[in-house]
Amino acid sequence: MEHGDHHITVIDENGNEELYEILFTFESEEFGKSYVLYYPVGAEEDENGEIEILASSFTPGEESGKLLPIETDEEWDLVEEMLETFLEEEEE
Repeated sequence: MEHGDHHITVIDENGNEELYEILFTFESEEFGKSYVLYYPVGAEEDENGEIEILASSFTPGEESGKLLPIETDEEWDLVEEMLETFLEEEEE
């Protein structure tokens, strides 16, 4: 993962680079991790007007850090709650 201001480049398991736009990041004291929510640059909405949003955890402060999978249901619940809050604030 490489950081830009609002973009990250993710290199998949095949070595392909893909550019993603960062929706937002947040930290969780409860889990001691930071999280990033992101989506592919140029992504088009599906028939429901939605875009697939991806989420990963990461270690802050690392210039070229690795995105890590979110492994527990508790973490996913937190991420989904934060996303809902973010989207509600965007609508206002």
